[in-house]
Amino acid sequence: MEIFHISAECYPMAKVGGLADVVGALPKYQNNAGHKVRVVVPAYDTKFKQENNFDCVHWGTVKLGNFDFTFSVLKESTDKLGYELYLIEINDLFNRPNIYGYEDDIERFLSFQIAALDWIIARNKIPDVINCHDHHTGLIPFLLQFAYKYEILKDVKTVITIHNGLYQGWFGFDKLYYLPEFDLKHVGFLEWNNSINSLAVAVKCANAVTTVSPSYLNEINYSANGLESLFKSVRNKSKGILNGIDIEVWNPLKDEMITENYSIENFEIGKQRNKEKLCEQFELDPSKPLFSFIGRLFEEKGGDLLPQASALALSEHFEDINILILGSGNSEIESQLIQLRNDYKGNYNVFIGYNEELAHLIYAGSDYILMPSRVEPCGLNQMYAMRYGTIPIVRRTGGLRDTVIDFGDKGNGVCHDQASVGDISYSINRAVKLYDDKINFNKVLLRGMEADHSWESVCQEYIEIYNLIIEKNEI
Repeated sequence: MEIFHISAECYPMAKVGGLADVVGALPKYQNNAGHKVRVVVPAYDTKFKQENNFDCVHWGTVKLGNFDFTFSVLKESTDKLGYELYLIEINDLFNRPNIYGYEDDIERFLSFQIAALDWIIARNKIPDVINCHDHHTGLIPFLLQFAYKYEILKDVKTVITIHNGLYQGWFGFDKLYYLPEFDLKHVGFLEWNNSINSLAVAVKCANAVTTVSPSYLNEINYSANGLESLFKSVRNKSKGILNGIDIEVWNPLKDEMITENYSIENFEIGKQRNKEKLCEQFELDPSKPLFSFIGRLFEEKGGDLLPQASALALSEHFEDINILILGSGNSEIESQLIQLRNDYKGNYNVFIGYNEELAHLIYAGSDYILMPSRVEPCGLNQMYAMRYGTIPIVRRTGGLRDTVIDFGDKGNGVCHDQASVGDISYSINRAVKLYDDKINFNKVLLRGMEADHSWESVCQEYIEIYNLIIEKNEI
């Protein structure tokens, strides 16, 4: 079948979070399974766009209310990602350094969706399925069903994959005129609490709804930023599918970003040498257990708990542990984490920002990865960590609950139930004791390395959903 993935992010073209990793990997495995897969994202001014060659395959004008924007569709010329990658180039809106965070984000992503559908019509070939990702593409299922100009596409089946239901793409009805003309008797599909809610529109109109873990599908029934009743009402067309990871990219045996490659057979030597390199870089002691955090420094990820939890752990285990933070986000959290560097020099360090190569080295060289998330629809960091022999310390929520079992239950990690400084501290205490018990520490580590989080089986679950909605119009 012919499948389109339409998304605001796709690694390595544009990445802010896990959305990019999923959209960058899932299509490759679907393509490998014999399907024709195309990915469409905005043409941001990123390093990938600057360093690769693209062919212009279409151009046109997107009409957004009273505004007209010229656009081009650029195809990456070599299919180096394992599928066809297309960029929607609207220079007035996307030729900028960042992906999100602009006052006209509503206009940017509305124009992107309209331009993508205009191009699909112009191809004169109707795809079987369009898989939309998060609210940035949430109006597509509605437009396919009800906008007059897309009538030829009304039988195309749509799936909305929810990577994070907290972000919903709200905007007022004063911008309704931005949308292509449709029969106003269907305007109710757009409304949620007297506004237009892009994610709610997708959930209402798509043929199927998927979340990125089974537990997250359960959680959004009682915690979904105001959409709880809607998610309950569409449970019959919803399924939670746990994300996979790209084991070709995340492979300690072949990873060119780490100091020394290793496998499950020789992980102790390999991890130690990566740990030594990491500790040398950040002035830490490689003989001590290294606890690391990689991620965005926001409350959602438990980032606000890190300064106090780190200080408490370092005080309780004075000079016996190391903590390393890689991330960026809330400026106040950043400042608090930087201040700790003065207080615990030699046992603590922080890198504000994001660096892909450093992230790989941290996964390879750390003993534990901290994930005290309040919300974690799936989580990929814990899967990357386990692949590299690093034990995750997680709060039981979303995909963390689905992938990490406490070592006390013969599992692969350290788990706690509350997003609190006390729970993080207690888990670190348990992890220190486990580290000192090398036989059991290695058993827990190996359970993580042996886990299969590859995309092959995950890919097939998506294909099964596509087939069901094509054949039966339901899942």
